[in-house]
Amino acid sequence: MEAVIRRASQNDLFILKEFLTKANLGTNGLTEEMVEYFLLLEDDEGELVGTLGIEPIDERGLLRSLAVASGQAEKDIWLLIEQALQLAKDRGIKELFLATNKTGALPLFELLGFQKVPEKALPQELFQSEHVRHILNVDNSLFLKYAIANKKG
Repeated sequence: MEAVIRRASQNDLFILKEFLTKANLGTNGLTEEMVEYFLLLEDDEGELVGTLGIEPIDERGLLRSLAVASGQAEKDIWLLIEQALQLAKDRGIKELFLATNKTGALPLFELLGFQKVPEKALPQELFQSEHVRHILNVDNSLFLKYAIANKKG
């Protein structure tokens, strides 16, 4: 079984919202414009089995909605994250942030080059995000930052 990752389009909005709802993740702010900042992981039958999105905020982005169906191969999750980093670069995003209260995800993202950022060091623009404001009210919330390399190649 070979999984495929593709960029979402406006036609995927309904199924994406349905998938995120089943994964107990919020869909606030997921609009026709924002859906194009999401990646879809599909199995060989075209079924949605994973997703990861970016909420664009000026020249920054917020990684959100990483969700995969149980039993997905680790390599597919890695590819999803790598493709999200490439999508951010393609869209001119210079810094990616991640807000989470799941400390188990830290080693994975630190291995990819994300670094912890104290709340007081976050750019003011990020506070426009409903997701960031929500995470700030959750115990044990953490923020991570990834600088996008803008090398021409």
